[in-house]
Amino acid sequence: MSVGCAGLPATSLEHIIATADLQTRVDRKYLVPPAVFAHLLARLDSRMKVLDIDGRRLFEYESVYFDTPELLAYHQHVGGRRRRFKVRTRTYVDSAQSMLEVKTAGGRDETVKDRHPYQLDERYGLNPWAREVVGGRLGDSALAQRLELSLVSRYHRATLVEPATGSRLTCDVDLDFENHRERRSGPDDLVLIESKTTGAASLADRTLWRLGHRPATVTKYCVGLALLHPQLRANRWNRTLRGTFGWSPCRSA
Repeated sequence: MSVGCAGLPATSLEHIIATADLQTRVDRKYLVPPAVFAHLLARLDSRMKVLDIDGRRLFEYESVYFDTPELLAYHQHVGGRRRRFKVRTRTYVDSAQSMLEVKTAGGRDETVKDRHPYQLDERYGLNPWAREVVGGRLGDSALAQRLELSLVSRYHRATLVEPATGSRLTCDVDLDFENHRERRSGPDDLVLIESKTTGAASLADRTLWRLGHRPATVTKYCVGLALLHPQLRANRWNRTLRGTFGWSPCRSA
């Protein structure tokens, strides 16, 4: 699905890294239909720029998540634990580049992300070096040794930046989730917007609020796992899963 960013002025990846890298940030997520996203873009107009690489503005991503056999990271998120983590490899499919990422929750609801270049052909597993990095970041080498592939998600993304504040807006479509056994896709008429700021609400946040949309409690990792494992407890995302993704829990759970 196209996200309709053709009318926005362009910016480069180098400029985004220099002005809006935001490895420590506050994230706000919104699930909106394409018509609302188009309305948002019309309101933002020339105040936002869109990442453009060789004329391309929509890019394919693949994220491979790792968790313990008992899904510790998932259950930390379900329980709203202040200390929680997420480990994944992220691949920029169009450029065939992979990164190892470790995300942890900081103070004041901040997300702290560490990123390291990673071998493309090793992205579906954690090699000894990766486990050492993860163990060091989490302060738990034994936990790092227990991590295994739990979910693969794929999607297309457009990235917008607000030059005046350095805030960023990512817009994901064509959500797709799979594990070793099955595959599920998100709705065709859905845009997952993530606002990334240093703390204060961005222009995009305030515009979405005026349009009647508030931040949703949702992560691609937890939504994907719940869709593929309906027996999992998913209290925090129950309304989103039912209303947006057509999910229903396993009654035998």
